Amino acid sequence: MFTGIIETLGRVQEIQKDQDNVHITVASSITGELKIDQSIAHNGVCLTVVAIKDNTYTVTAIAETINKTNLSHWKVGDTVNLERAMKLGDRLDGHIVQGHVDQTGTCIAIEEAGGSWHYTFEYDSNLNNITIEKGSITVNGVSLTVVNSKQNQFSVAIIPYTYEHTNFNAFQIGTVINLEFDVIGKYVSRLYGNR
Repeated sequence: MFTGIIETLGRVQEIQKDQDNVHITVASSITGELKIDQSIAHNGVCLTVVAIKDNTYTVTAIAETINKTNLSHWKVGDTVNLERAMKLGDRLDGHIVQGHVDQTGTCIAIEEAGGSWHYTFEYDSNLNNITIEKGSITVNGVSLTVVNSKQNQFSVAIIPYTYEHTNFNAFQIGTVINLEFDVIGKYVSRLYGNR
């Protein structure tokens, strides 16, 4: 389980295909604190550390993960948001995040708003995921509050700290992002149908 509060950034060093799997090597300031078998959210995708060397570590993604997330868009040199699993007893500063991406979305608008930024994302509503006005959403692993919720799109407001300490500052129109919808929203969607 995660909180959606990004701990640090990592930089993709190597991407190696192995049949249907992909091994991704990441350099990060927290590498020295990691251990094999540890779960880390990468842009909201929970992946397991399988190797550690110097200041880099490697994780492996299987075909299902690659198909549901934006991992197939990653390139060497890309920056990814990193969060280690939460510790039992810690404060829950964001919201409950599973690290299981529901689907991808696309950035369709970026607007500077007097020291903050508004981002609008579009997603395929046929997958029965919904956003709720003022509810929670995870975008590339970042816990955010939904504004301007519509059937297939929503917006979020980003403060300067989040802009500087996540990969939101690299987003452009057309950037494909990972979405994990709030577990409460998922429950409501399945209980009442996507309205």
